[in-house]
This record gives sequence, C-alpha cells and structure tokens, in this order.
Amino acid sequence: MTVGNPISLILRFSLPLLAGNVLQQLYNMVDSMVVGNFVGANAFAAVNISFPIVFLLSSLFTGIGSGASVLISQFFGAGDMEKVQKTVDTIYKVTLIGAIPMTIIGLLVVRPLFQLIEVPESQMEMAVTYCLILFGGLIGSLGYNVNAGILQGLGDGKTPLIFLAISSAINVGLDLFLVAVIPWGVAGAAIATIMAQFGSWIFGIIYINKRIEGIQIRLKTEFHKDLMRRIIKLGVPTAVQMSQISVAMLIMQWVVNGFGDNFVAGFTAANKVDAFAFMPIQSLSVSMTTYVGQNIGAGKIERVKRGVRNGAFLSVGMCLAITAIVLPLMDNILLLFINDTPEITAAVLHTGRGYLVRVMPLMFSLAISFIVSGALRGAGQAIVPMIGSIFGMWLVRVPVAIILSRISDVPENMFWGFGIGWFVGICIIVPVYLRGSWQKNALKVGL
Repeated sequence: MTVGNPISLILRFSLPLLAGNVLQQLYNMVDSMVVGNFVGANAFAAVNISFPIVFLLSSLFTGIGSGASVLISQFFGAGDMEKVQKTVDTIYKVTLIGAIPMTIIGLLVVRPLFQLIEVPESQMEMAVTYCLILFGGLIGSLGYNVNAGILQGLGDGKTPLIFLAISSAINVGLDLFLVAVIPWGVAGAAIATIMAQFGSWIFGIIYINKRIEGIQIRLKTEFHKDLMRRIIKLGVPTAVQMSQISVAMLIMQWVVNGFGDNFVAGFTAANKVDAFAFMPIQSLSVSMTTYVGQNIGAGKIERVKRGVRNGAFLSVGMCLAITAIVLPLMDNILLLFINDTPEITAAVLHTGRGYLVRVMPLMFSLAISFIVSGALRGAGQAIVPMIGSIFGMWLVRVPVAIILSRISDVPENMFWGFGIGWFVGICIIVPVYLRGSWQKNALKVGL
C-alpha cells in the first residue's frame, strides 16, 4: 500500500474485507433468519440478544488483535519480517492462553447479565442456551480474527474471505439441518456457528504456515514483552472502545426490553439491517488503518493525508447511496427475518421502520468518524478514537435515548440518540486529526 493510487489500493483492499464482513455477519444473521422462520419471533429475538454479551467479553482480544495488526502493517511497510514473526508469536500466545479464562467467565456471567437487562421470560431460556454454546466454542472465533488480523496487516484481505466463504457454507448447511430438520432450535443454530468458526480458524493456520513466507504459527510460541507493551498501547484503547460500545448496546437492549416482545423483535431486525448497511464503511476503516500503518512505516506522511482525504469522501458517498437503497426497500428487508402471525409481523415492522428512518439518514456522520479513527489507529494514536466514542456514547447517545424513551409518546424516538451521539464523536476526533499532532507522535517502527 506504499506505492500506487491510494483510493484504488484502499478500494481493492476493502472489497474482500467487505465480503468477509458480510460472511462473518451471516453467521449470526443466518441463525436469526432460520430460527425466526422455523421457530418464531421470540427465538429470533433471543438469538440476537446474545450478540452484545459475546461481543463484550471477546472485545478485549479483538482490540489487542487490532493492535497487533497495526504493528504488523508497520513492520511489513518497513520490510522487517523478523519483527512481523515476533509479533505473530506474541499475539498467538496471548490468545491461546487468554481464551480459557474468557470462556469460563462467559459461561458464568451469561444468565446474570440477561437478568440484569430484563430479557423477557419468553426469550430468556433460549437466549441463555444460545449464548452458553457460543462461549463454549469461543476459541474458534478468536482464532479466526487473529489470523485475519495477521493477513490484513500484510495487506491481504482476500484470503480471510476464502476461509469465511467455506465456513459460512458449512454454517448455512448445519443451520438448516440442526434447526429445520432435526430440530434442535436455538441450540442447533449455536452449534452450527461454533463448528463453522472453528473450521475457518484451522483453515487460516494451515494457509499461513504453508503459503506466507517468513511467518509460522506455532503451538509453542515465544513471548516478547517489548512487543506486547506496544500491542497493548495500540490495542487496549480499541478494546475499551469496543467494550463500552457493547455495554451501551446492553443498556439500549434493557430500554427496548421494556416495550414488549414485538418491539424487541422489531428493534433487533432493524439493527441487523443497520449493521449490514454499515459494513462497507467498516471495511474502509480497517483498510485505512492498514494503509496508514504501512505508509507510516515507510515514512510517507503526505501519502497518508491524501489517502485519508479520498477515503472520507468515498465512505460518505457510499453511506448516502446505501441509505437511498435501504429506506425504500426496508419493509421487504425486515420481512426476511420474521414469519409470524399478521398482528405480530405488523408490530415488528412498525418498530423496524421507526428505527431505520431515524438512524440511516444520519449514518454518514459515523462514516466520517470511522475513517478518521481508522487513520489515527494506523498512526498509533488509538486513544483519540476511544475518547471520541466514549464522549459521544455516554454523554449523548445513551442519555438521549433513555430520556426520549421516557418523555416521548412515540418510543421509536429514542433512536434519534444514535445520530446525535455520532455528531459529538466527530467534533472530538476530526479536529485532532486536522491539527496534525499525530504526524510527530506516530508510533515509529523499531522504537
């Protein structure tokens, strides 16, 4: 990524990432669609309620993995493959050891957390079952994400896509068999997911060991304290940011749960559409981190600025185009997730529409925030995006949503809090980038 047209490189790197994100999202989405159509609306909601809890407890490793990916991109940009290997050794050792306590913690806290956010009784047992099985197979998800981070740091976004394509096909087939044929309900969907994720992890290890020159994933890995300190410096702010997003999701779920089963199902379905719509922007953000990291490693600051500028315009344009497509078709899209009685379906659609018309038109502001945040992370400045996210989330988005849910006769008005919070985040992150202090403070390779 240090030579050639920046926007072309970023786009070429983003497209496989986008396809990979779509496939990864399909793990949960296929589970949702299968149980929603073959079991019912409550099963659909139960599967999706589990996501914030799994995301919360796995975010520490995901954040640390992103820090390792930044280091790998910088070392690779500087041509230092020895340090790339040392970084791979270090992050793998942390993941393999840390997955054990994380799995145990997840198994212990699932039910108390669901009780805390007042999950409806009609959904509680199914949600607990689904979540417990996912935590039992957490190592597969963590392992895949570590492999993907290694390859992305090297500038390879295509290979993780192949692994995901294979495992997604396995997931779809197992979902249909274990839910629709046997049927095992939400338990079958969860088993299908962990089996497919484990497969994608193993495929990644085999590929890296056989095809990537100078890098080996080993069971007995070395641990390098100096590199771990740098990984923590880069990764912990991202982990904190992801964790607090998960907590905010749980609080929103608690607020939403107070309006009944159908409102929960409508919110959940619309949230799935929202997540899918934002995937291109998320992929561009990850591409930006790798692009900036490699060019920082090569000492090309002006090239970094040009790439960030082009990436911001591209992401906003894509976001506006997606919004223009989704809103006219939102009823048809929402109906993919629900097949219930006419009364329940109508109530679910009403809530889903209310969410999408309030959130989608303002998503371009989140696109700007993600691109600039990705650039700052690639430059080694991960704390600023964390601060912007925390302020936007806890000073604005969550309080505004709670207040509007209490004072408004239209409960869907709580969703205005999303866009307002995003604008506050921009007001913190963008000025820091424009001020340019990241240029002299950027993490330098070899220090």
